[in-house]
Amino acid sequence: MAFGSGAMTNSVRDCVEEANVILVIGSNTTEQHPVMGYLIKHVVEYSDTKLIVADPRKIELTEYADVWLRHRCGTDVALLNGLMNVILNEDLHDHEFVENRTENFEELKKVVSKYTPEQTEEITGVPKEKIIEAARLYSEAGRASILYSMGITQHTTGTENVLSVANLAMLTGNIGNEGTGVNPLRGQNNVQGACDMGALPPLFPGYQKVAVPEVREKFEKAWGVKLSASGGLTVVEMMDAATEGKIKGMYIMGENPMLSDPNIGHVEEGLKNLEFLVVQDIFLTETAELADVVLPAACFAEKDGTVTNTCRRVQLLHKAVIPPGESKQDWEIICEVSKKMGYSMSYTSPKEIMEEIASLTPSYGGIYYDRLESGDGLQWPCLDRKHPGTPILHRGAFTRGKGLFVGAEYKPPAELPDKDYPFILTTGRLLYHFHTASMTRHSKPLSAIVPEGFVEINPDDAGKFGIREGDLVEVSSRRGKIQTKARVTDRVASGIIFMPFHFAEEAANRLTNPALDPIAKIPELKVCAAAVRTL
Repeated sequence: MAFGSGAMTNSVRDCVEEANVILVIGSNTTEQHPVMGYLIKHVVEYSDTKLIVADPRKIELTEYADVWLRHRCGTDVALLNGLMNVILNEDLHDHEFVENRTENFEELKKVVSKYTPEQTEEITGVPKEKIIEAARLYSEAGRASILYSMGITQHTTGTENVLSVANLAMLTGNIGNEGTGVNPLRGQNNVQGACDMGALPPLFPGYQKVAVPEVREKFEKAWGVKLSASGGLTVVEMMDAATEGKIKGMYIMGENPMLSDPNIGHVEEGLKNLEFLVVQDIFLTETAELADVVLPAACFAEKDGTVTNTCRRVQLLHKAVIPPGESKQDWEIICEVSKKMGYSMSYTSPKEIMEEIASLTPSYGGIYYDRLESGDGLQWPCLDRKHPGTPILHRGAFTRGKGLFVGAEYKPPAELPDKDYPFILTTGRLLYHFHTASMTRHSKPLSAIVPEGFVEINPDDAGKFGIREGDLVEVSSRRGKIQTKARVTDRVASGIIFMPFHFAEEAANRLTNPALDPIAKIPELKVCAAAVRTL
Protein backbone atom coordinates (compact mmCIF):
# COMPACT_ATOMS: atom_id res chain seq x y z
CA MET A 1 0.00 0.00 0.00
CA ALA A 2 3.08 2.17 0.38
CA PHE A 3 2.14 4.37 3.33
CA GLY A 4 5.85 5.06 3.86
CA SER A 5 5.47 7.19 6.96
CA GLY A 6 2.86 5.06 8.68
CA ALA A 7 0.63 8.11 8.79
CA MET A 8 -3.13 8.14 9.32
CA THR A 9 -4.96 8.07 6.00
CA ASN A 10 -7.92 10.03 7.41
CA SER A 11 -8.55 12.80 9.92
CA VAL A 12 -9.23 12.13 13.60
CA ARG A 13 -12.92 13.04 13.52
CA ASP A 14 -13.50 11.60 10.05
CA CYS A 15 -12.33 8.06 10.77
CA VAL A 16 -14.54 7.93 13.88
CA GLU A 17 -17.59 10.08 13.22
CA GLU A 18 -18.10 9.14 9.55
CA ALA A 19 -17.53 5.41 9.93
CA ASN A 20 -20.32 2.87 10.18
CA VAL A 21 -17.94 0.34 11.75
CA ILE A 22 -14.71 0.99 13.63
CA LEU A 23 -12.14 -1.76 14.12
CA VAL A 24 -9.68 -1.01 16.94
CA ILE A 25 -6.72 -3.39 17.10
CA GLY A 26 -3.61 -3.11 19.26
CA SER A 27 -4.72 0.15 20.86
CA ASN A 28 -5.93 0.83 24.40
CA THR A 29 -7.37 4.03 22.97
CA THR A 30 -9.15 5.47 26.02
CA GLU A 31 -5.93 5.41 28.05
CA GLN A 32 -3.31 6.04 25.36
CA HIS A 33 -5.29 8.50 23.23
CA PRO A 34 -8.10 9.68 25.53
CA VAL A 35 -9.56 12.32 23.19
CA MET A 36 -9.85 9.75 20.43
CA GLY A 37 -11.17 7.22 22.93
CA TYR A 38 -13.88 9.63 24.05
CA LEU A 39 -14.95 10.19 20.43
CA ILE A 40 -15.22 6.44 19.86
CA LYS A 41 -17.32 5.92 23.00
CA HIS A 42 -19.54 8.86 22.06
CA VAL A 43 -20.36 7.68 18.52
CA VAL A 44 -20.96 4.10 19.66
CA GLU A 45 -23.22 5.27 22.49
CA TYR A 46 -25.22 7.87 20.56
CA SER A 47 -25.32 6.65 16.96
CA ASP A 48 -25.60 3.44 14.97
CA THR A 49 -21.82 3.06 14.68
CA LYS A 50 -20.62 -0.47 15.46
CA LEU A 51 -17.33 -1.26 17.22
CA ILE A 52 -15.01 -4.24 16.88
CA VAL A 53 -12.16 -4.44 19.39
CA ALA A 54 -9.26 -6.87 18.98
CA ASP A 55 -7.19 -6.92 22.17
CA PRO A 56 -5.81 -9.67 24.44
CA ARG A 57 -6.63 -7.53 27.50
CA LYS A 58 -10.02 -6.36 28.76
CA ILE A 59 -9.79 -2.60 28.14
CA GLU A 60 -12.49 0.05 28.54
CA LEU A 61 -13.43 -0.11 24.85
CA THR A 62 -14.29 -3.81 25.13
CA GLU A 63 -17.28 -2.74 27.25
CA TYR A 64 -18.58 -0.73 24.26
CA ALA A 65 -17.72 -3.30 21.59
CA ASP A 66 -20.28 -5.17 19.52
CA VAL A 67 -17.59 -7.83 19.01
CA TRP A 68 -14.52 -8.37 21.20
CA LEU A 69 -11.83 -10.52 19.62
CA ARG A 70 -9.66 -11.58 22.58
CA HIS A 71 -6.71 -13.03 20.71
CA ARG A 72 -3.47 -14.33 22.15
CA CYS A 73 -0.59 -11.84 22.29
CA GLY A 74 1.38 -11.79 19.04
CA THR A 75 -1.24 -13.55 16.86
CA ASP A 76 -2.47 -10.45 14.99
CA VAL A 77 -1.44 -11.70 11.53
CA ALA A 78 -3.37 -14.94 11.99
CA LEU A 79 -6.44 -13.06 13.25
CA LEU A 80 -6.45 -10.60 10.34
CA ASN A 81 -5.88 -13.40 7.83
CA GLY A 82 -8.79 -15.27 9.43
CA LEU A 83 -11.08 -12.28 8.91
CA MET A 84 -10.00 -12.06 5.26
CA ASN A 85 -10.53 -15.79 4.79
CA VAL A 86 -14.19 -15.40 5.80
CA ILE A 87 -14.63 -12.30 3.61
CA LEU A 88 -13.26 -14.11 0.55
CA ASN A 89 -15.11 -17.38 1.17
CA GLU A 90 -18.41 -15.52 1.58
CA ASP A 91 -17.69 -13.25 -1.40
CA LEU A 92 -17.91 -10.10 0.73
CA HIS A 93 -14.87 -8.31 -0.72
CA ASP A 94 -15.12 -5.22 -2.93
CA HIS A 95 -14.67 -6.67 -6.43
CA GLU A 96 -14.50 -3.33 -8.21
CA PHE A 97 -11.92 -1.82 -5.83
CA VAL A 98 -9.75 -4.94 -5.91
CA GLU A 99 -9.84 -5.16 -9.71
CA ASN A 100 -9.29 -1.48 -10.48
CA ARG A 101 -7.08 -0.25 -7.66
CA THR A 102 -4.96 -3.17 -6.46
CA GLU A 103 -2.55 -5.83 -7.64
CA ASN A 104 -1.18 -9.17 -6.38
CA PHE A 105 -4.65 -10.27 -5.30
CA GLU A 106 -4.03 -13.94 -6.19
CA GLU A 107 -1.09 -14.13 -3.81
CA LEU A 108 -3.22 -12.76 -0.97
CA LYS A 109 -5.96 -15.31 -1.68
CA LYS A 110 -3.41 -18.11 -1.62
CA VAL A 111 -1.99 -17.04 1.75
CA VAL A 112 -5.28 -16.39 3.58
CA SER A 113 -6.91 -19.56 2.24
CA LYS A 114 -5.09 -21.51 4.96
CA TYR A 115 -6.53 -19.39 7.79
CA THR A 116 -9.97 -20.93 8.09
CA PRO A 117 -12.05 -19.88 11.11
CA GLU A 118 -11.17 -23.20 12.74
CA GLN A 119 -7.42 -22.81 12.10
CA THR A 120 -7.51 -19.17 13.21
CA GLU A 121 -9.29 -20.15 16.43
CA GLU A 122 -6.57 -22.71 17.13
CA ILE A 123 -3.81 -20.10 16.73
CA THR A 124 -5.48 -17.07 18.29
CA GLY A 125 -7.86 -18.54 20.85
CA VAL A 126 -10.75 -16.50 19.41
CA PRO A 127 -13.93 -18.57 18.88
CA LYS A 128 -14.60 -19.10 15.18
CA GLU A 129 -18.13 -17.69 15.55
CA LYS A 130 -16.69 -14.34 16.66
CA ILE A 131 -14.22 -14.32 13.77
CA ILE A 132 -17.06 -14.84 11.30
CA GLU A 133 -19.26 -12.22 13.01
CA ALA A 134 -16.49 -9.60 12.96
CA ALA A 135 -15.59 -10.31 9.33
CA ARG A 136 -19.19 -9.86 8.21
CA LEU A 137 -19.69 -6.72 10.29
CA TYR A 138 -16.55 -5.03 8.95
CA SER A 139 -16.96 -6.04 5.29
CA GLU A 140 -20.65 -5.12 5.07
CA ALA A 141 -20.28 -1.73 6.80
CA GLY A 142 -20.15 0.43 3.67
CA ARG A 143 -17.68 2.69 5.52
CA ALA A 144 -15.28 1.03 7.96
CA SER A 145 -12.12 2.42 9.52
CA ILE A 146 -9.23 0.69 11.28
CA LEU A 147 -7.41 2.29 14.22
CA TYR A 148 -4.24 0.72 15.55
CA SER A 149 -1.31 1.62 17.76
CA MET A 150 1.83 0.06 19.22
CA GLY A 151 0.04 -3.15 20.08
CA ILE A 152 0.40 -3.82 16.34
CA THR A 153 3.86 -2.40 15.66
CA GLN A 154 5.94 -3.42 18.70
CA HIS A 155 6.44 -7.02 17.57
CA THR A 156 9.10 -8.90 15.62
CA THR A 157 6.33 -9.26 13.02
CA GLY A 158 5.22 -5.61 13.24
CA THR A 159 5.74 -5.08 9.51
CA GLU A 160 3.58 -8.11 8.68
CA ASN A 161 0.95 -6.87 11.16
CA VAL A 162 0.72 -3.50 9.40
CA LEU A 163 0.67 -5.12 5.96
CA SER A 164 -2.20 -7.35 7.09
CA VAL A 165 -4.17 -4.34 8.33
CA ALA A 166 -3.64 -2.68 4.94
CA ASN A 167 -4.67 -5.89 3.15
CA LEU A 168 -7.95 -6.00 5.05
CA ALA A 169 -8.75 -2.37 4.25
CA MET A 170 -8.00 -2.77 0.54
CA LEU A 171 -9.83 -6.08 0.25
CA THR A 172 -13.05 -4.37 1.35
CA GLY A 173 -12.44 -1.05 -0.46
CA ASN A 174 -12.20 0.81 2.83
CA ILE A 175 -9.52 3.26 1.81
CA GLY A 176 -9.54 6.70 0.18
CA ASN A 177 -12.99 7.83 1.34
CA GLU A 178 -14.69 9.42 4.35
CA GLY A 179 -15.15 7.13 7.33
CA THR A 180 -12.61 4.58 6.13
CA GLY A 181 -8.87 4.16 6.18
CA VAL A 182 -5.89 2.71 8.00
CA ASN A 183 -5.14 4.96 10.92
CA PRO A 184 -2.10 4.42 13.18
CA LEU A 185 -2.40 6.50 16.35
CA ARG A 186 0.87 8.16 17.32
CA GLY A 187 2.05 7.74 20.90
CA GLN A 188 3.21 11.31 21.55
CA ASN A 189 2.16 14.72 20.30
CA ASN A 190 4.89 15.27 17.69
CA VAL A 191 6.02 11.75 16.81
CA GLN A 192 4.53 12.25 13.36
CA GLY A 193 6.39 15.54 12.96
CA ALA A 194 9.68 13.97 14.08
CA CYS A 195 9.31 11.21 11.48
CA ASP A 196 8.33 13.76 8.84
CA MET A 197 11.50 15.74 9.58
CA GLY A 198 13.88 12.83 9.07
CA ALA A 199 14.18 11.28 12.55
CA LEU A 200 14.40 7.87 10.85
CA PRO A 201 17.84 6.48 9.90
CA PRO A 202 17.47 5.99 6.14
CA LEU A 203 15.47 9.15 5.42
CA PHE A 204 15.76 12.89 5.01
CA PRO A 205 12.73 15.12 5.78
CA GLY A 206 9.60 14.14 3.85
CA TYR A 207 10.62 10.45 3.65
CA GLN A 208 13.20 11.22 0.97
CA LYS A 209 15.76 8.41 0.91
CA VAL A 210 19.38 9.22 1.81
CA ALA A 211 20.52 6.51 -0.64
CA VAL A 212 19.09 8.38 -3.67
CA PRO A 213 21.86 10.57 -5.17
CA GLU A 214 19.51 13.28 -6.49
CA VAL A 215 17.87 13.66 -3.07
CA ARG A 216 21.22 13.78 -1.32
CA GLU A 217 22.54 16.38 -3.74
CA LYS A 218 19.54 18.63 -3.05
CA PHE A 219 20.22 18.67 0.70
CA GLU A 220 23.99 18.97 0.18
CA LYS A 221 23.43 22.10 -1.89
CA ALA A 222 21.04 23.60 0.67
CA TRP A 223 23.25 22.85 3.68
CA GLY A 224 26.67 23.28 2.07
CA VAL A 225 28.06 19.94 3.27
CA LYS A 226 28.78 16.46 1.97
CA LEU A 227 26.19 13.97 3.26
CA SER A 228 26.50 10.23 3.83
CA ALA A 229 24.53 7.74 1.75
CA SER A 230 24.41 5.36 4.72
CA GLY A 231 21.16 4.93 6.61
CA GLY A 232 22.64 4.74 10.11
CA LEU A 233 21.29 2.86 13.12
CA THR A 234 17.97 2.63 14.95
CA VAL A 235 17.67 3.11 18.73
CA VAL A 236 18.17 -0.51 19.82
CA GLU A 237 21.02 -0.92 17.34
CA MET A 238 22.67 2.22 18.76
CA MET A 239 22.58 0.76 22.28
CA ASP A 240 24.14 -2.48 20.98
CA ALA A 241 26.88 -0.47 19.24
CA ALA A 242 27.50 1.60 22.39
CA THR A 243 27.89 -1.59 24.45
CA GLU A 244 30.37 -2.92 21.89
CA GLY A 245 32.34 0.34 21.95
CA LYS A 246 31.53 1.15 18.32
CA ILE A 247 29.72 4.34 19.32
CA LYS A 248 31.77 6.64 21.55
CA GLY A 249 29.37 9.53 22.10
CA MET A 250 25.63 10.09 22.05
CA TYR A 251 23.29 13.11 22.06
CA ILE A 252 19.83 12.23 23.40
CA MET A 253 17.10 14.83 23.01
CA GLY A 254 13.65 14.58 24.63
CA GLU A 255 13.91 10.82 25.04
CA ASN A 256 14.32 8.62 28.11
CA PRO A 257 15.63 5.22 26.96
CA MET A 258 16.42 4.24 30.56
CA LEU A 259 12.68 3.65 30.91
CA SER A 260 11.30 3.35 27.37
CA ASP A 261 13.76 0.96 25.69
CA PRO A 262 13.65 -2.84 26.07
CA ASN A 263 16.16 -4.65 28.28
CA ILE A 264 17.10 -1.57 30.34
CA GLY A 265 20.06 -3.34 31.93
CA HIS A 266 21.64 -3.54 28.49
CA VAL A 267 20.73 0.11 27.78
CA GLU A 268 22.43 1.19 31.00
CA GLU A 269 25.52 -0.82 30.11
CA GLY A 270 25.68 0.87 26.70
CA LEU A 271 25.19 4.40 28.01
CA LYS A 272 27.81 3.93 30.74
CA ASN A 273 30.24 2.58 28.15
CA LEU A 274 30.09 5.82 26.15
CA GLU A 275 32.98 8.25 26.39
CA PHE A 276 30.58 11.20 26.28
CA LEU A 277 26.81 11.48 26.77
CA VAL A 278 24.73 14.62 26.29
CA VAL A 279 21.06 14.74 27.27
CA GLN A 280 18.76 17.63 26.32
CA ASP A 281 15.50 17.59 28.29
CA ILE A 282 13.11 19.56 30.48
CA PHE A 283 13.67 17.44 33.62
CA LEU A 284 16.54 15.39 35.02
CA THR A 285 15.30 12.04 33.74
CA GLU A 286 16.74 8.62 34.55
CA THR A 287 18.75 8.92 31.32
CA ALA A 288 19.91 12.47 32.09
CA GLU A 289 21.29 11.25 35.42
CA LEU A 290 23.87 9.27 33.43
CA ALA A 291 24.89 12.23 31.23
CA ASP A 292 28.19 14.08 31.23
CA VAL A 293 26.36 17.24 30.14
CA VAL A 294 22.67 18.09 30.54
CA LEU A 295 21.27 20.84 28.33
CA PRO A 296 18.07 22.32 29.85
CA ALA A 297 15.34 22.62 27.23
CA ALA A 298 12.09 24.60 27.14
CA CYS A 299 8.80 22.70 27.30
CA PHE A 300 6.05 23.02 24.69
CA ALA A 301 4.40 26.03 26.37
CA GLU A 302 7.74 27.84 26.55
CA LYS A 303 8.58 27.86 22.85
CA ASP A 304 7.35 28.77 19.39
CA GLY A 305 7.09 26.41 16.45
CA THR A 306 4.87 23.75 14.96
CA VAL A 307 3.77 20.23 15.81
CA THR A 308 2.41 17.68 13.37
CA ASN A 309 -0.29 15.61 15.01
CA THR A 310 -1.29 12.01 14.47
CA CYS A 311 -3.42 12.76 11.38
CA ARG A 312 -0.70 14.76 9.57
CA ARG A 313 -2.07 18.15 10.68
CA VAL A 314 0.64 20.80 11.08
CA GLN A 315 -0.34 23.29 13.78
CA LEU A 316 1.30 26.47 15.02
CA LEU A 317 2.33 26.92 18.65
CA HIS A 318 2.99 30.27 20.33
CA LYS A 319 5.07 30.69 23.46
CA ALA A 320 2.81 31.15 26.49
CA VAL A 321 5.44 31.62 29.22
CA ILE A 322 9.14 32.48 29.40
CA PRO A 323 11.46 29.45 29.75
CA PRO A 324 12.82 29.22 33.32
CA GLY A 325 16.47 29.62 34.30
CA GLU A 326 19.01 28.87 31.60
CA SER A 327 16.68 26.69 29.52
CA LYS A 328 16.33 27.47 25.83
CA GLN A 329 14.19 26.38 22.92
CA ASP A 330 15.47 23.20 21.25
CA TRP A 331 16.31 24.89 17.96
CA GLU A 332 18.36 27.52 19.79
CA ILE A 333 20.36 24.88 21.65
CA ILE A 334 21.03 22.93 18.44
CA CYS A 335 22.19 26.08 16.66
CA GLU A 336 24.58 26.98 19.50
CA VAL A 337 26.03 23.46 19.69
CA SER A 338 26.43 23.41 15.90
CA LYS A 339 28.33 26.70 15.91
CA LYS A 340 30.68 25.40 18.64
CA MET A 341 31.34 22.34 16.46
CA GLY A 342 32.28 24.49 13.48
CA TYR A 343 29.10 24.55 11.39
CA SER A 344 27.31 27.87 11.50
CA MET A 345 23.54 27.62 11.84
CA SER A 346 22.31 31.20 11.55
CA TYR A 347 18.55 30.75 11.87
CA THR A 348 16.80 33.61 13.65
CA SER A 349 13.38 32.04 14.27
CA PRO A 350 11.28 28.87 13.85
CA LYS A 351 9.47 30.68 11.04
CA GLU A 352 12.70 30.83 9.06
CA ILE A 353 13.32 27.12 9.68
CA MET A 354 9.79 26.34 8.49
CA GLU A 355 10.47 28.17 5.24
CA GLU A 356 13.53 25.98 4.67
CA ILE A 357 11.43 22.89 5.37
CA ALA A 358 8.91 23.99 2.73
CA SER A 359 11.69 24.54 0.20
CA LEU A 360 13.21 21.06 0.65
CA THR A 361 10.26 18.85 1.59
CA PRO A 362 7.63 18.42 -1.15
CA SER A 363 4.89 17.20 1.20
CA TYR A 364 5.36 20.38 3.29
CA GLY A 365 5.87 22.60 0.22
CA GLY A 366 2.85 24.82 0.89
CA ILE A 367 3.05 25.02 4.69
CA TYR A 368 4.07 28.48 5.92
CA TYR A 369 3.42 30.36 9.15
CA ASP A 370 1.05 32.86 7.58
CA ARG A 371 -1.16 29.98 6.39
CA LEU A 372 -1.16 28.38 9.86
CA GLU A 373 -2.19 31.50 11.77
CA SER A 374 -5.90 30.70 11.37
CA GLY A 375 -5.46 27.91 13.91
CA ASP A 376 -6.94 25.06 11.85
CA GLY A 377 -3.60 23.86 10.56
CA LEU A 378 -2.84 22.11 7.26
CA GLN A 379 -2.58 18.39 6.57
CA TRP A 380 0.26 17.19 4.38
CA PRO A 381 0.69 16.54 1.52
CA CYS A 382 0.35 20.29 0.95
CA LEU A 383 2.36 20.86 -2.18
CA ASP A 384 2.31 24.64 -2.70
CA ARG A 385 0.86 27.86 -1.30
CA LYS A 386 -2.45 27.33 -3.10
CA HIS A 387 -2.83 23.69 -2.06
CA PRO A 388 -5.57 23.21 0.59
CA GLY A 389 -3.89 20.24 2.27
CA THR A 390 -5.01 16.60 2.16
CA PRO A 391 -7.55 15.40 4.75
CA ILE A 392 -7.83 11.94 3.14
CA LEU A 393 -4.94 10.06 1.53
CA HIS A 394 -5.23 7.74 -1.47
CA ARG A 395 -8.37 9.23 -3.03
CA GLY A 396 -8.64 7.76 -6.52
CA ALA A 397 -5.14 6.26 -6.51
CA PHE A 398 -2.32 5.18 -4.24
CA THR A 399 1.05 6.89 -4.15
CA ARG A 400 2.58 3.92 -6.00
CA GLY A 401 -0.35 3.71 -8.45
CA LYS A 402 -2.08 0.48 -7.49
CA GLY A 403 -2.26 -0.81 -3.93
CA LEU A 404 -0.04 -3.85 -3.46
CA PHE A 405 -1.43 -6.84 -1.58
CA VAL A 406 1.35 -8.56 0.38
CA GLY A 407 0.26 -11.85 1.87
CA ALA A 408 1.75 -12.34 5.33
CA GLU A 409 2.15 -15.67 7.09
CA TYR A 410 1.71 -15.96 10.85
CA LYS A 411 4.96 -16.32 12.81
CA PRO A 412 4.99 -16.75 16.59
CA PRO A 413 6.70 -14.17 18.83
CA ALA A 414 10.46 -14.43 19.32
CA GLU A 415 10.03 -15.69 22.90
CA LEU A 416 7.27 -17.97 24.18
CA PRO A 417 6.49 -19.30 27.68
CA ASP A 418 8.25 -22.40 29.02
CA LYS A 419 8.53 -24.18 32.38
CA ASP A 420 10.94 -21.54 33.77
CA TYR A 421 9.01 -18.54 32.42
CA PRO A 422 5.38 -19.72 32.15
CA PHE A 423 3.72 -16.34 31.45
CA ILE A 424 3.57 -13.94 28.56
CA LEU A 425 4.36 -10.42 29.77
CA THR A 426 2.84 -7.54 27.83
CA THR A 427 3.29 -3.86 28.63
CA GLY A 428 1.39 -0.63 28.08
CA ARG A 429 0.33 2.76 29.39
CA LEU A 430 -2.10 4.14 31.95
CA LEU A 431 -4.45 7.09 31.57
CA TYR A 432 -2.88 9.03 34.43
CA HIS A 433 0.77 8.87 33.31
CA PHE A 434 2.41 9.78 30.03
CA HIS A 435 5.15 7.65 28.49
CA THR A 436 8.14 7.54 30.89
CA ALA A 437 6.25 9.80 33.36
CA SER A 438 9.09 12.34 33.41
CA MET A 439 6.36 15.01 33.39
CA THR A 440 3.30 13.37 34.95
CA ARG A 441 5.05 12.09 38.08
CA HIS A 442 5.87 15.73 38.87
CA SER A 443 2.11 16.30 39.12
CA LYS A 444 0.94 15.57 42.67
CA PRO A 445 -2.72 14.88 41.72
CA LEU A 446 -1.74 12.38 39.01
CA SER A 447 0.83 10.66 41.21
CA ALA A 448 -1.73 10.46 44.01
CA ILE A 449 -4.12 8.54 41.73
CA VAL A 450 -1.47 6.05 40.53
CA PRO A 451 1.63 6.41 42.74
CA GLU A 452 3.35 3.15 41.85
CA GLY A 453 3.56 0.34 39.36
CA PHE A 454 1.91 -3.07 39.51
CA VAL A 455 1.50 -6.35 37.68
CA GLU A 456 -1.92 -7.64 36.59
CA ILE A 457 -2.45 -11.38 36.95
CA ASN A 458 -5.54 -13.49 36.24
CA PRO A 459 -7.39 -14.91 39.30
CA ASP A 460 -6.84 -18.51 38.15
CA ASP A 461 -3.08 -17.95 37.86
CA ALA A 462 -2.98 -16.04 41.14
CA GLY A 463 -4.65 -18.96 42.89
CA LYS A 464 -2.24 -21.43 41.32
CA PHE A 465 0.81 -19.45 42.49
CA GLY A 466 -0.59 -18.39 45.89
CA ILE A 467 -0.72 -14.70 44.97
CA ARG A 468 -3.25 -12.36 46.58
CA GLU A 469 -4.31 -8.78 45.76
CA GLY A 470 -1.63 -6.34 46.92
CA ASP A 471 1.07 -8.96 47.51
CA LEU A 472 4.65 -7.95 46.80
CA VAL A 473 5.87 -10.22 44.00
CA GLU A 474 8.96 -10.69 41.90
CA VAL A 475 8.49 -10.57 38.14
CA SER A 476 11.42 -11.93 36.14
CA SER A 477 12.49 -12.68 32.57
CA ARG A 478 15.70 -13.85 30.94
CA ARG A 479 16.95 -10.26 31.13
CA GLY A 480 16.27 -9.25 34.71
CA LYS A 481 13.85 -9.08 37.62
CA ILE A 482 11.86 -6.45 39.49
CA GLN A 483 9.61 -6.27 42.54
CA THR A 484 6.10 -4.83 42.37
CA LYS A 485 2.60 -5.31 43.78
CA ALA A 486 0.08 -7.75 42.33
CA ARG A 487 -3.34 -6.82 41.02
CA VAL A 488 -5.57 -9.87 40.68
CA THR A 489 -7.97 -9.18 37.82
CA ASP A 490 -9.71 -10.76 34.85
CA ARG A 491 -8.53 -7.84 32.68
CA VAL A 492 -5.80 -10.27 31.62
CA ALA A 493 -6.45 -13.82 30.44
CA SER A 494 -4.89 -16.83 32.10
CA GLY A 495 -1.23 -17.13 31.11
CA ILE A 496 -0.85 -13.37 30.52
CA ILE A 497 0.53 -10.71 32.87
CA PHE A 498 0.47 -6.96 32.20
CA MET A 499 2.67 -4.15 33.52
CA PRO A 500 2.69 -0.38 32.83
CA PHE A 501 6.18 0.87 31.97
CA HIS A 502 5.98 4.37 33.53
CA PHE A 503 7.68 3.65 36.85
CA ALA A 504 11.46 3.72 37.29
CA GLU A 505 11.28 1.85 40.62
CA GLU A 506 9.44 -1.04 38.92
CA ALA A 507 10.71 -0.65 35.39
CA ALA A 508 8.87 -3.17 33.21
CA ASN A 509 11.39 -2.67 30.43
CA ARG A 510 14.10 -4.32 32.54
CA LEU A 511 12.29 -7.48 31.46
CA THR A 512 11.21 -6.88 27.85
CA ASN A 513 12.76 -8.46 24.79
CA PRO A 514 14.97 -6.35 22.46
CA ALA A 515 14.42 -8.77 19.56
CA LEU A 516 13.78 -6.67 16.44
CA ASP A 517 11.41 -6.70 13.53
CA PRO A 518 14.00 -7.38 10.79
CA ILE A 519 12.48 -4.77 8.47
CA ALA A 520 11.25 -1.90 10.67
CA LYS A 521 13.82 -2.62 13.44
CA ILE A 522 11.18 -2.06 16.15
CA PRO A 523 11.67 -4.18 19.30
CA GLU A 524 9.16 -6.75 20.53
CA LEU A 525 8.05 -4.78 23.60
CA LYS A 526 4.60 -6.39 23.65
CA VAL A 527 5.55 -10.04 24.17
CA CYS A 528 8.16 -11.79 26.29
CA ALA A 529 8.30 -14.85 28.53
CA ALA A 530 8.16 -14.10 32.25
CA ALA A 531 7.75 -15.64 35.70
CA VAL A 532 6.00 -14.39 38.84
CA ARG A 533 6.60 -15.49 42.42
CA THR A 534 5.62 -14.25 45.85
CA LEU A 535 8.19 -12.71 48.19
